[in-house]
Amino acid sequence: MKIETLPPTSHPTQRARNWRLPAVALVVLAIAGGWTVLRGNSVTTPAPKPGAATAAAEKQDIYELSTGDIAAVDARSLAVSLPLSGSLAPLSSATIKSKVSGVVEATTVQEGMAVHAGQVLARVDQADLRARLQQQQAQLDEAQAKLAMASKNETNSQALLTQKYISQNAYDSTQNTVDLARANVKSATAMVELARIALNDGVIKAPIDGVISKRHVQAGEKLSPDMPVYSIVNLSQLILEAQVPAAEIPRVKVGQDVRFRVDGFAQRDFHGQVARINPSTEAGSRAMLVYITVGNDDSALRAGMFAKGAIVTDRSPVAPVVPLAALRTDKQGRQIVYKVEQGKLLAQPVRIGLRNEEEGYAEVHDGLTQGAHVIVSRLDSLKPGAAVKLPPAAQAKAAEPSKG
Repeated sequence: MKIETLPPTSHPTQRARNWRLPAVALVVLAIAGGWTVLRGNSVTTPAPKPGAATAAAEKQDIYELSTGDIAAVDARSLAVSLPLSGSLAPLSSATIKSKVSGVVEATTVQEGMAVHAGQVLARVDQADLRARLQQQQAQLDEAQAKLAMASKNETNSQALLTQKYISQNAYDSTQNTVDLARANVKSATAMVELARIALNDGVIKAPIDGVISKRHVQAGEKLSPDMPVYSIVNLSQLILEAQVPAAEIPRVKVGQDVRFRVDGFAQRDFHGQVARINPSTEAGSRAMLVYITVGNDDSALRAGMFAKGAIVTDRSPVAPVVPLAALRTDKQGRQIVYKVEQGKLLAQPVRIGLRNEEEGYAEVHDGLTQGAHVIVSRLDSLKPGAAVKLPPAAQAKAAEPSKG
């Protein structure tokens, strides 16, 4: 048997396996390296949490309000007024006129001086007045003497009539003489009294308390009856005569309060009350005069000053009041305000009562309480539910009640 030695045979399968093993190793190493890199990245940079992102977004959306954007709801009485204007006049005044004729001897007071009732203002020469009084007194004495003589004759005639020495007609004539004498005495007495009054009228006195507004005569001038001597005004109480349109008269009632200001006292409010209402309109206008009494204890006001103010025709009780600028109307036609509560903007429905267009406030019957903060500016970008922040001053004021 022959044994042959065959040449070495190649092994392709083993060669192929020898080539694939290094390649597979490289692929495995590459995958392992990539996984390591991905894992390392996931450890060093964690993904953001959803809660933190939301908080950051909310913090950026908070709207900080300014002092001019908000107003605090106050609680007070609200009044509705009717504008008026007019001039001030003294409630009592007097123009003193002479009752007698004569020459003015002296004047004791001048314009602007305060006087009291009964104070002497001027004197008239009384020589003629005294002479007239003496003349009337003499006539009275004569009349009284004649009366005494007539009375004696009557007594004698009475005795003679009793003894039937005279007739009844003779006695009646004597009695008539007594009656005439008695009448002459009365007449002379009245003339004496008139002369005495004329003498007293020569001393001109103030009839009321007040201030001299005009001196019409000087010393040495001749007076005649009914000639003005002094004018006096009493400034302790004045009357404001104001015109009110006839259409507004139904709103005006006696006793209503009036507040007004006058030129020269721009920062001071004066007060009065409606005292009377003229029943007819003024000629040439559709207005009616309203008379308002004004106290003037400190004499600050003067007659003739022009006043401008308003009559308080209606007044509400103490209640929350809101600026008219804060009122809005929603899609349902309701009146609402934008209220700030716990950092959020809320659309709060309100029920409004009395409105004062002049002051710019309205009475709130329901929906708001004192101390609430409302938006008064037109911030169209803000909607209900938006996060807002009050200014520091408003925050401090809002915290005051809780501290107390």
